[in-house]
Amino acid sequence: MVDGLPESLIVHRRGNTIIAWLNVCPHAGRRLDWAPGKFLVSKQGHLVCAAHGASFETLEGVCVAGPCRGERLRRVVVEVVDGQLSIPADPSEVG
Repeated sequence: MVDGLPESLIVHRRGNTIIAWLNVCPHAGRRLDWAPGKFLVSKQGHLVCAAHGASFETLEGVCVAGPCRGERLRRVVVEVVDGQLSIPADPSEVG
């Protein structure tokens, strides 16, 4: 849940680093996946919005091509507790 509401997340793991974003394109507020949990990835490894083709790099969530160039995906703080991914009750406590 994000802001008290259920929400679809995109979770990206690179080595020991785990990053999560809301599954919402900043261009039009639509989900990025073309089907639940099915995402398009460019040859460069960018996450591609299935609705409008905006491309996002996967470390900072910055749009590098398409209608929302320069905007970012909304990051969600996550942590791993006992091997499980969770959203902390107080995200400010996670460093």
